[in-house]
Amino acid sequence: MKFGIYSEVVFRVGPVEVTEVVVTTWFVMLALAVSGLLLARGLSVWEPGRRQIVIEGVYQAIAGTIRGVLQRDPGEFVPLVGGMWIFIASLNLVGLIPGLHNPTRDLSTASSLAFVSFMSVHYYGIKHRGLRAHLRRYAEPVLILLPFNVFGEVSRSLAMAVRLFGNMLSWEMIVAILLLLVGFVVPVPLILLSIVGDVIQAYLFGALTLVFIAGSIKATEI
Repeated sequence: MKFGIYSEVVFRVGPVEVTEVVVTTWFVMLALAVSGLLLARGLSVWEPGRRQIVIEGVYQAIAGTIRGVLQRDPGEFVPLVGGMWIFIASLNLVGLIPGLHNPTRDLSTASSLAFVSFMSVHYYGIKHRGLRAHLRRYAEPVLILLPFNVFGEVSRSLAMAVRLFGNMLSWEMIVAILLLLVGFVVPVPLILLSIVGDVIQAYLFGALTLVFIAGSIKATEI
């Protein structure tokens, strides 16, 4: 089993290198897309089945969490935050499949997710408050704090990327080393614990993004 910040190259398309991380991410995206299409089949407004009740329960749980933070209608935020939770959790857990590694153990993947989080904060900030008001908050309470506020905005996104990358890489290495040393029986509790940790890491990443969005739009109760 190989570890490292840089992923192994699977194939090349001209000068472009397609790495293991990219291929695995494509696999997860395809699996989620197919799962979404299958789960959406046969949905009914009047006679919801068990599958639809579960789907609606998941949606309500996500929407309720967002509403609790933003104190406003969560509809426009569910696709981003809910999608982030499901997508990152899937990336974290795909390493349980033999022969695959979780893409979030690669710094480029974690950084890309952090960049999406960073841009979403500014998108919603500008959308809800306007460009001028959004930019003006970086000069509050006094103009001299402008560079510090900008640095803080960038550094917190970098911290999210490094935290996700470090936690996922370290867990995979620990489990792999234990498997080599003591076999498959003893590490089972650690593997189960790592599953919980994978889900928690995904939740924290999305939750931090949600909190940053709330701070950007200065949400108030409707």
